[in-house]
Amino acid sequence: MLRSPRIRCPATREDLRRVEINHVDFDGEVARGVLVVNQDIADSVVRVFTRLFEEGFPIRRMRPVEEYDGDNNASTADESPHANGRAIDINPWENPWRDLRCACWSPSGEFSAREEGRGKILEGGFVWRTFFDEGWIWENIDVPDYMHFDTGYPSGPFTPEVARQNQEAVEAGQAAAEAAAPPQTPRDPRVRGDRPAP
Repeated sequence: MLRSPRIRCPATREDLRRVEINHVDFDGEVARGVLVVNQDIADSVVRVFTRLFEEGFPIRRMRPVEEYDGDNNASTADESPHANGRAIDINPWENPWRDLRCACWSPSGEFSAREEGRGKILEGGFVWRTFFDEGWIWENIDVPDYMHFDTGYPSGPFTPEVARQNQEAVEAGQAAAEAAAPPQTPRDPRVRGDRPAP
């Protein structure tokens, strides 16, 4: 039962789907997780998390916000992708966000440096690419939010056209950033996010 205390949740029960899927936990064991998502992204979520499972990407836990009494203040805004079931946060401890209200990392700054590590998401890495291939956007806000993927803001129906537009916008942003950045040492192409590729 969905028991989030939000007074105004723009997504209705009819809009949402419960997705149960296997994932690899941090002990290397197979665990069963649950996500509650908008019906228009349910198939995409299954494809993404199936790929992550097949590659052995560790996920600390996979539980809907309702198991935490719906305590996610960022989920309350009408246009929020979280409020509409179109956003997912992965491994917040390993992929924190920068909270400007306190000028601190939440939930912790221990893993804020973007370098390879178990469960970490890196731009261009395996997890990032898996979501990108489905038309999702990483860190879709003006502050670092390494755990966060969504389908666009303001949140609206996720269609193949929206996915294509998201991909084009990300590619254009990357091209502009690369043109403005000084040359860097190339990344090892065998590395996928948190571990070397086979």
